[in-house]
Amino acid sequence: MVTAECFHDLFLQNTSFLDVRAEGEFAKGHLPNAINLPILNDQERHLVGTCYKQQGQQAAIQLGHKLVCGELKILRIKNWCAYAANKPNTHVYCWRGGMRSNLARRWMSEAGIDVSLIEGGYKALRRSLMQVIENAARDYPMIRIGGQTGVAKTCLINKLNCSIDLEKYAHHRGSSFGRMVNRQPTQANFEHFLAIDLLRKKQLLGGKKTLFVEDESRSIGLSSIPITFFEAMRRSPLAVVEMPFEFRVQRVLQDYVIDMLAAYQAKDAEKGFECFSDYLFEGLLRIQKRLGLERYKDANGLLTNALHTQFITGDVSAHKDWITLLLREYYDPMYAYQIQKNNASIAFRGSYTEVLEWARQLNAA
Repeated sequence: MVTAECFHDLFLQNTSFLDVRAEGEFAKGHLPNAINLPILNDQERHLVGTCYKQQGQQAAIQLGHKLVCGELKILRIKNWCAYAANKPNTHVYCWRGGMRSNLARRWMSEAGIDVSLIEGGYKALRRSLMQVIENAARDYPMIRIGGQTGVAKTCLINKLNCSIDLEKYAHHRGSSFGRMVNRQPTQANFEHFLAIDLLRKKQLLGGKKTLFVEDESRSIGLSSIPITFFEAMRRSPLAVVEMPFEFRVQRVLQDYVIDMLAAYQAKDAEKGFECFSDYLFEGLLRIQKRLGLERYKDANGLLTNALHTQFITGDVSAHKDWITLLLREYYDPMYAYQIQKNNASIAFRGSYTEVLEWARQLNAA
């Protein structure tokens, strides 16, 4: 049985996990490198749970064995053993490391495959990861990387070894147009990815090096940065990236038009352009009230024209018109207001290259 003291090593070693909880439990949150092969599926678990409430534990156990027996039991054990045979050092868990995972391990052992059991199950693993986030918020000095829309903040973050890309784990860019092709993770899974990256950074950094994060709102799409970590971010100094306006327009064009169209077409070649167009119109609609009706109409007209031109000719340059309007009329004024409130927190200003070099030298000292 593997206890909490060893959990961090399991995460850092990319250990394979066999999650024998029901599908619905797994969907709400699970560990990276986990496969879901339930001992009781959703329907079976519901029946056992109802029996437990009405007739007690012993009757529920008997029903569970009645539901999972014969050929079905043989098939489930076969699937578990096949997975573990291909993934050395597989560890099995259920919700709290109780009856389901113990039973699965015993059946696998009887079939000739031995696996390790997680003491406390998924609940203990998750508690360990949440503590990693708490500790990082307390122990690591941070610097936020900020700047206007289009200055390549996320790109800069990923050039630094001592950084956390929150948007990568949220599968969202944190803006009205931030939605990506793939769905966002559950809140629990977002926290798990963040915690494991923090563990890796701790292993890499050793001492109390500075951790760089992008200057985010607490909500990144549907994902929320854990409150203690977010509060530590808010207290940290700010490094501001400043780039020419044309650079920013081109960067937005690349990230939100060229790259997003390619992503949608890679997912669905036939409907890719249609989905991409919907994505842009939906992003614009989200800021309609804050833009005001007249500016929204102007931006919508420019976007419609750009998409028509792109569809007919493949030329994306007309997208610069609505991008320019939104930067000048919406994003830049909003940023100016926010940076004024954070002016006292600014530790450094400079171009992309200057901020990158400053950040690297900071942790080289």
